[in-house]
Amino acid sequence: MKLNRKSAAIVQAALQTWQDTGLLDQSTEAKLNNSIEVIPFDWRRLAKYSVWIALFCFFISVGALLADKWLMQLLEQYFNAPNSVKFLFFTALAITFIYYGMLRKGRTPEKIYSNEAFLVMGVAAAAVAIYYLGQTLKLAAEHQRYLLLVACITYGAIGAYFKSNLIWVFALLSLGSWYGAETGYMSGWGAYFIGMNYPLRFVLFGAILTAIGLEIEYKASDKSLAGSTLTMGLLYLFIALWILSIFGDYGDAASWYTIRQYELLPWSLLFGLVALAAIVHGLRFDNVLTKGFGVTFLFLNLYTRFFEYFWDSLHKALFFAILAVSFWYLGTRAEKIWSLGSQSKT
Repeated sequence: MKLNRKSAAIVQAALQTWQDTGLLDQSTEAKLNNSIEVIPFDWRRLAKYSVWIALFCFFISVGALLADKWLMQLLEQYFNAPNSVKFLFFTALAITFIYYGMLRKGRTPEKIYSNEAFLVMGVAAAAVAIYYLGQTLKLAAEHQRYLLLVACITYGAIGAYFKSNLIWVFALLSLGSWYGAETGYMSGWGAYFIGMNYPLRFVLFGAILTAIGLEIEYKASDKSLAGSTLTMGLLYLFIALWILSIFGDYGDAASWYTIRQYELLPWSLLFGLVALAAIVHGLRFDNVLTKGFGVTFLFLNLYTRFFEYFWDSLHKALFFAILAVSFWYLGTRAEKIWSLGSQSKT
């Protein structure tokens, strides 16, 4: 078994603990210990960061190219093709990148990050192709939201067919963008859609997506996209709840400035109850995602309320002293929980 130094130390400590408590005999512990090969350098992490930095630099270079007016004018002179041709070109480019990325994924599945890099470039090319599709069709401004729906359907079909969580995430991001644009259009770009401002709309959207993710995880035969669906649903839900707990169901800054702080308390309570429900679900069904999101956003809720209610009323030294004590308490409790198993055996 090839492990980096940190992982090897954890496994070796676990083997030693199991031997000390009688769960492993000495010969088995020695045999397992000898099977561990410590990797002197974490090449996998280097590969991950290198590929993502390369992609980031590539997109920056493209952005810099497009921002340069002189270069754009020069390119337009040589590549003054109609939008339909550009649409076909970027469609072919997207198909090539995605097909090659999935082909590499089948042939060399161990090359995780370079395979994903081709998928990301394919997704980016597909986004440009969809943009030129809108230019080709000469869509009016109010109809351009349909391009987001086209992107969602395109990414969703590709992600579901190839069982690619990365492309599926882009599909869900496009779906959320279309949902926001569509509800905005239906409300006449006003503050409210059937009485809900944008954060409250996305609470509903995130709750539905979370329910779908849980349904896939527990009942579907193919669970390959369950984790990414649930993660995106929880992100939409909890980020929207957090924003809602700060601004409430108000549609403009002028209305928000006139309210008293306690008027936002029901939204904070809703945020806390949903976080607690996620923790209970995670503990009951041993679901790491719901439990992790619940704990994280419960503490985010508590600390947000602390800043809201006590930033102006408390002396700053006392304010940060309370924060320091609370974080110290959290750290010591986490440390105790971490070592609870070994303490109970001894």
